[in-house]
Amino acid sequence: MSKLGQIFGSNVFNDAVMKERLPKATYKALKKTIEEGLPLDPAVADVVASTMKDWALEKGATHFTHWFQPMTGITAEKHDAFISPTADGKAIMEFSGKELIKGEPDASSFPSGGLRATFEARGYTAWDCTSPAFIKDDSLCIPTAFCSYTGEALDKKTPLLRSMEALSKQALRVLKALGNTTTNKVITTVGPEQEYFIVDKKTFEQRKDLIFTGRTLFGAKPPKGQELEDHYFGSLKERISAYMKELDEELWKLGISAKTKHNEVAPAQHELAPIFTTTNIATDHNQLTMDTMKKVALRHDLVCLLHEKPFAGINGSGKHNNWSMGTDDGVNLLEPGHTPHDNEQFLVFLCSVIKAVDEYADLLRVSAANPGNDHRLGANEAPPAIISIFLGEQLQDILEQLENGGATSSKTGGHMEIGVTTLPALPKDATDRNRTSPFAFTGNKFEFRMVPSSASIAAPNYILNTIVAEVLSEVAERLEKAEDVEAEVKAILTEYVTKHKNVVFNGNGYSDEWVVEAEKRGLPNIKTTVEAIKALISEKNLAVMEKHGVLSRVEMESRYEIDLENYIKTINIEALTMIEMAKRQILPAVIKFATNLAASINTIKATGVAADLTAQTELLIEVSSLTASLKKNIAVLEEAVEKASNAHGDTYEQASLFRFDVFEKMGTLREVADTLETLVDKDVWPMPTYGDLLFNV
Repeated sequence: MSKLGQIFGSNVFNDAVMKERLPKATYKALKKTIEEGLPLDPAVADVVASTMKDWALEKGATHFTHWFQPMTGITAEKHDAFISPTADGKAIMEFSGKELIKGEPDASSFPSGGLRATFEARGYTAWDCTSPAFIKDDSLCIPTAFCSYTGEALDKKTPLLRSMEALSKQALRVLKALGNTTTNKVITTVGPEQEYFIVDKKTFEQRKDLIFTGRTLFGAKPPKGQELEDHYFGSLKERISAYMKELDEELWKLGISAKTKHNEVAPAQHELAPIFTTTNIATDHNQLTMDTMKKVALRHDLVCLLHEKPFAGINGSGKHNNWSMGTDDGVNLLEPGHTPHDNEQFLVFLCSVIKAVDEYADLLRVSAANPGNDHRLGANEAPPAIISIFLGEQLQDILEQLENGGATSSKTGGHMEIGVTTLPALPKDATDRNRTSPFAFTGNKFEFRMVPSSASIAAPNYILNTIVAEVLSEVAERLEKAEDVEAEVKAILTEYVTKHKNVVFNGNGYSDEWVVEAEKRGLPNIKTTVEAIKALISEKNLAVMEKHGVLSRVEMESRYEIDLENYIKTINIEALTMIEMAKRQILPAVIKFATNLAASINTIKATGVAADLTAQTELLIEVSSLTASLKKNIAVLEEAVEKASNAHGDTYEQASLFRFDVFEKMGTLREVADTLETLVDKDVWPMPTYGDLLFNV
């Protein structure tokens, strides 16, 4: 067996391990729970726990932990040893079904958005048996959901699991109405492509902004950026290749199917893409991937940056969320087939997605909103903030036929002749790709390209699942009541295309013309995270999430508060870091430079030589003027931060102060500092430059 075959999944309590180690009856009972969503028998849990413990001990594990995903956006874990003391002063290794099923972390110290008071500490973690346990850092990690003492979801996994059940329920109704009698479950799948930057650890440690905020708050444009387009898919540097090799192996051990790796567009930027899997496991895997990326980088004296915009002036990082729906008997519901115009099932699900995206664009937008993504969206490197759908020529043509009464044909791709006899004629896809679209159909799935690189993919997917479930429920209700199902399908398709075609756009999403056109079409252009967050408490959105049991009204309202508070805290930390760097590093450095320059001028004058000192004098005047401006703008930013920090009452108004006052003043301060960087001696400048950071690996 190859090395890959030996290590893949070696640290995972996966199906193969369970089948080998569990008693047959226990294995069948657990599989039934996983596949059919049935309640877990406590007796089964006891056997699984004992077997899981023995396996983990053989792998060198000493502890177990309930691994969960609170509203911080990262993962959390509290480790307990397997040991249990005995009366004779020794210890035995124990792990019960009760410990497997339920944990009790302190809930008061995690974000709750008002769901829990500080003095109300109790919270629970519950084993998610649909996602396999794994070993990390000598601990058995058990994927769990996290809820409050009163039952509200305090995490990202719980609403995701709820949304998967909701979509499956409504999709099954549609399939049954269309005559499908074999499917028992519909599964959503995701393959999240992860972009990231890698910088040298020594240079990273000299940048307080990278340490505290994950992005550079100052930095002049380097002589070379990405304009030569030579980094994209270029040869991997030796250190990067070694890092990627170890990263792959660590991910493979965890059963994460890391498939593709390459250099991205910006210097020092890279991408990793896995093979798709069920949405729940894909979400867990992506959290593990980000954690592993950072840990492995440190072993190579590197630092992995997952911020959406660590460097101004070059491309930022996103996460392409490739989403699809499939049946438990192996049918991809978004597979067009060779003649999509004849594929009634595909067209029903396609048009349902189109309607969902159009009607709930604001919810999708907020699912991709965070402070870092505000720097990236619409910056001619990522999709614009306007939600639209790319379908391509073939499906666009079919929609036009549907609108006009019925589809009778499908455009085909044919073949490309490259013009070299030794090269094969390549089959040509019926549709091109569009990298400017935030929500693009790419063959048999939709690629939601707006998702932030540092964020969990849970929220984008539980929102996508829920809004599609809502439209499918409408379709199912109509089909179930219809006397003539075929006629009703045709009516639904024509209606959905006619009413929601405005959200379909196959052109250049980066163009100014599209912004104007989108406004004419009535599509929302929500440019900032603060403005996007309002969607969480829109009555329409509260109703749809509550209807399908994904998030209750109070759970949605808590997320509204959490997201606003996170924005406030993030910008506050960034502003305070800017002030500290400007006052304690940049200002002293430029004063020192100006002092040395003035001393040099005086020294030359003292020689009595009639030297031309125009260059030195003009530079001194320019630096001194900018230094005064720097000092002034530091004070202006300090005043804005104090005003915003002391604003009491409405959280939205406070967040707006940070976005539209503090954030804007941060930009003004940066502009002055970055100009000074281009004038001051590099030996005097107090931190590594963009050139040092981007080209020093």
